Parts: sequence; C-alpha cells; structure tokens
Amino acid sequence: MLKTFARLPLGALYILSDIACFVLYKVLKYRVDVVRRNLNRAFPEKSEAQLLKIEREFYRHLCDIFVETAKLAHISDSEMARRVHVEGAALVNDAIDRGRSVVLMLGHYGNWEWITYAARSFRPEATMCEIYHPLRDKVMDRIMLELRSRFGTENIPMSRTIRRLLEYHREGRNFVCGFISDQRPFVDHPKYWTEFMGIGTPYVNGGEVIGAKLGAEFIYGEMRPVKRGYYKLVLSRLNPVDDGMDNPYTRAYMQALENSIRRNPPYWLWSHNRWKRSCTLQELAERTAASTTDN
Repeated sequence: MLKTFARLPLGALYILSDIACFVLYKVLKYRVDVVRRNLNRAFPEKSEAQLLKIEREFYRHLCDIFVETAKLAHISDSEMARRVHVEGAALVNDAIDRGRSVVLMLGHYGNWEWITYAARSFRPEATMCEIYHPLRDKVMDRIMLELRSRFGTENIPMSRTIRRLLEYHREGRNFVCGFISDQRPFVDHPKYWTEFMGIGTPYVNGGEVIGAKLGAEFIYGEMRPVKRGYYKLVLSRLNPVDDGMDNPYTRAYMQALENSIRRNPPYWLWSHNRWKRSCTLQELAERTAASTTDN
C-alpha cells in the first residue's frame, strides 16, 4: 500500500496532505495543546495572531513531511537531486580526506527524513550512518528503516551507538553520523541544562561525547525549506562555546538550532513535548553556579 501511495506524483500527494492537515488540526486537534504551550513559551513577545499563523503553517508542514517521507519508497535520485540542494558538503569531504570522522548534528527541522539524501554528496569511502530510536510497532519500524536506508545510510539503534561507532574506528573506517539531538533526555533527572529558546532546557550530549572520544569533527546541518517540496541542506562548522563549561559543541549546536527556528519558526517539531522538564532562567543560573562549584 505504501509503495502504491508513493507512486503518486508529489503534486497529488500534497492535495492529500492538505486534507490530512484539516483532519489532524481541525478535527482531531492532534497535540494542539502541546503546540500552543510550546509556542507561547518560546515566543512570549509575539501576538496571538502571529502565534496562530505559525501554528497553522506548522501543521501544514507536518503533514507534508508525512507524504514526503512516504514518497521515499518511490522516488528517483534525479528527482531528489532537484529537490534537495546540499550546501557546504566540502566541509564533510575535507574532514574525510584528512582521515577524520564527522558528527553531523541535526534537529527536527525542515524535513529531517530527506536529510539522508546528503549521503550522495559525501565521499563514498566514508560510512554514512544515523542514530535512531526503534519504534514499538515492529512493522512500522521495518518500514521506516527501509525508507531511511534508501540512499545507503546505515541506521544504528540508539542502544548500540557507542559499540557500533567504536567498531568503525577500530576497523579504520571513517564515518559521517547524523545525531538528531533536540529531543528531551529519557532520564528522569537530566544532568546537563542550558538556555534554549529562552527556557532552561535539559539536553543530551551523546554525540559530543562519542565524537570527542573518536576525534571526530562537529558540523551542524540545517534542512532549510525553500518552497513546498524543495529544501537546502546548509552545513556549517560548529565552533565550541568558549566559556569553560561542559559540552561546548552540543551547546553550540543548540544555539545554531535556535537561530534556525527563530529565522523560520513553523518548520520545527512543535508537537514534541520538549519542555516536559524545564526551569526558569533564574533556576538555570543557580544550577550552573552549583555545577561550577562542584567542579
């Protein structure tokens, strides 16, 4: 059924996306309360009308991601080349040429499922991989793995990340590994906090810890929407935050992601309950001070 659905041209799929958007947003009201709460916290300076506009555009884009992801089951390389332009691939290829691996830090921004096409722009001698969280539904998990492997990218379960990347390193194989690191930590008492979108926010640092251990370089990727069905993946070097605190590359990544979101707000995943655990900026300052004292 998926492959039959994917044979439709994207123009037809976008009509279905518009219908799905109406049902999801207006009828089912899918996570509308979460979206509105997140937007109000992230943009307290915006008017109700401005926030409502972002909200509507977010749901339209979310449904576009659904059909664009399904389209991966039946889309040619030449069609993807027309729709995804990669800017800054030389940064990755230069690292590979110098014998370095790359940790590519990404967010749920733009169409993160189409980012795997970037593998076509990188040196073939490097292993392309991405970290993913397996789905509970085994059928959907298998389908998503097939779609995400469409351009030769290896998908590594989160629980096997360190083991698998160490295997590459011991075998002398460089890798370009994508870490989507903007979701909240799974632990109940996260250790690392920073300011993100003006909110005290816990974060995960796995990409930085592994990358530093293996001597990788850190690059940020922004899947920037150009127009419906067209994206530009902009790659840029991450310069670590120079303040003597922990995880300078991860916090630089979060600052870069915040810049992307503020530049074009509807294209981030606002339906994720990112701030289920959060703190005020005053509490964040107290946490930071306590952490500095402990160190």
